[in-house]
Amino acid sequence: MANANLSLQIIPAVEEEDLYAAVDEVIALIKESGFPYIVGPMETTVEGDLSALLQLVRDAHELCAQRGVPRVVSVVKIDYKPDGVTMDEKIAPHRR
Repeated sequence: MANANLSLQIIPAVEEEDLYAAVDEVIALIKESGFPYIVGPMETTVEGDLSALLQLVRDAHELCAQRGVPRVVSVVKIDYKPDGVTMDEKIAPHRR
């Protein structure tokens, strides 16, 4: 399957002082996946095979559960086309 872009925003139901720790663990999981990714202030965008990216979302939820997060809400956006899509083709013209 051609590459897709998936943006993931994880919103763990934790106390505010624990919020960044939970999000940071999910970002570390994404980094360890080996997929190209870009961390933004509200979400992280990852590029790769759509099936593998959807598994990564599942893994992120399971990681939060393993860390004792009682509930996780996520916002997922997917950009897919049969010939593939890259983050670079979207943002290269806007880089400084």
